[in-house]
Amino acid sequence: MAKDRTYPPLPDALPRPVTDNHAHIEPFQHFPAEPLALSEQVAQARAAGVQRIVQCGCDLAAARWTVEVAVKDPAVVGAIGLHPNDAARLAAQPRGAYADAFAQVADLARAESRVRAIGETGLDYYRTGPAGRPAQLAAFRDHIALAKELGLALQIHDRDAHADVIATLLQEGAPERTVFHCFSGDRQMAGVAAENGWYCSFAGTLTFKSSAELRLAARELDKELVLVETDSPYLTPDPFRGRPNAPYMVAQTMRTLATCLGLGLAEACEQVEANTTAVYGNW
Repeated sequence: MAKDRTYPPLPDALPRPVTDNHAHIEPFQHFPAEPLALSEQVAQARAAGVQRIVQCGCDLAAARWTVEVAVKDPAVVGAIGLHPNDAARLAAQPRGAYADAFAQVADLARAESRVRAIGETGLDYYRTGPAGRPAQLAAFRDHIALAKELGLALQIHDRDAHADVIATLLQEGAPERTVFHCFSGDRQMAGVAAENGWYCSFAGTLTFKSSAELRLAARELDKELVLVETDSPYLTPDPFRGRPNAPYMVAQTMRTLATCLGLGLAEACEQVEANTTAVYGNW
């Protein structure tokens, strides 16, 4: 039986507006579905109560596209960086490919105020083996330093590397506004984040039946440190897991997140939106 690759139906609108704090809405994504036009993604998000989008461009082409869109569309601001796996790939190429790409990302971030975060960056031990880890670590340090230099938030990608990500942040000194995008840790890690004032952003994985520990972790956090995202076009929340994702589906995840926070839906939306503004500012 063929998998359903259509976009899920529009959820009921949220009672208060929220922001998708991490999405990949560029039209050249490789998810096996026809990408929605940018205008359609923004319109559908607004219809669901998702008023703003932080678009994350995590390779050089996507970073350039992110800046272009953030300048043109008032609903969008940008996060730009080199994904850990891309950083390792570039570092393995000759003639300073990584250094050149990172320099171009840094120039984009310095030049445009609509860039509000550096990343996603961090460590990914799932796809990159031991040989690529030194390059990932060096790139992570570069991104941390750039975020601190520019006074921007840092969006972290952390896959199967919790201990090393935390150790690096503590060694280097984390930026004032540090966000674990698509948080995947347990209650102990949530406690470390809370102790350090690091934000944790929850994606559709929070709704999965297998994610009971993740929901317990969300309950450990101060409500002032919680954000919500899609990481679209992936990680579509239940009951639509496996279908393509888009920013409007934040409305689905917010309902589970409100329960984890022990808040009514309207109050949870207001809190998460206030947290988002604290991290990225107004737009």
